[in-house]
Amino acid sequence: MEVAQGKRGFSQFTRGTMICSAPQTPPMVGFAKTAKIAALNPPTESQEVIQRRRMDYYRYMSEAPRPAVAVIEDIDYPDCIGAYWGEINTKVHKGFGISGALTNGVFRDLGDLAKDFPVVGGSIGPSHGFVHVREIATEVNIFGLRITPNELIHADQHGAVVIPSSVINTLQDAIQKLLKAEGMILEPASKKDFNFDAFKDAWEKFEKSRT
Repeated sequence: MEVAQGKRGFSQFTRGTMICSAPQTPPMVGFAKTAKIAALNPPTESQEVIQRRRMDYYRYMSEAPRPAVAVIEDIDYPDCIGAYWGEINTKVHKGFGISGALTNGVFRDLGDLAKDFPVVGGSIGPSHGFVHVREIATEVNIFGLRITPNELIHADQHGAVVIPSSVINTLQDAIQKLLKAEGMILEPASKKDFNFDAFKDAWEKFEKSRT
């Protein structure tokens, strides 16, 4: 992002260590479809309201523009107990065409989650608790990263970032520029005769490429 923006200081990323259900799968990239859940305590609203909101949530996810990522804030954080993401929800959301899930909450059913549907979350646990949807299509906070509906995000085993709309058209060129610059270090470093002098020469070229 900093290459695309032409400056240091990019800050739209998660803080801390997250857990990825499938570290070897490609990153998920898509527009954020957001919601908030809770599970520690029973809902105080009527069963009819909870059920209606649940169906509104699934309708919202099913109608989302693609590519899309489900981004779910558990408002019980850091005391999350309700594993919203498991075999059923991953397979339902994958069936809707969602690319994966990002949450500060809990997931479960390792080994039975939908194939090629990564979940990047805060913890793994066995309980559902009293999990229920609280809000739909709202700003969420995932490990310090604030995400609004329809922002473009990238998430994998390292965490997540928001891709600013201002860099979308130039991001591919920025990635190629970064790979070329890093190759100036990585290529000589992989050679058997690599030493400090070779590193110094490579680093000088690397620095010039960044100015």
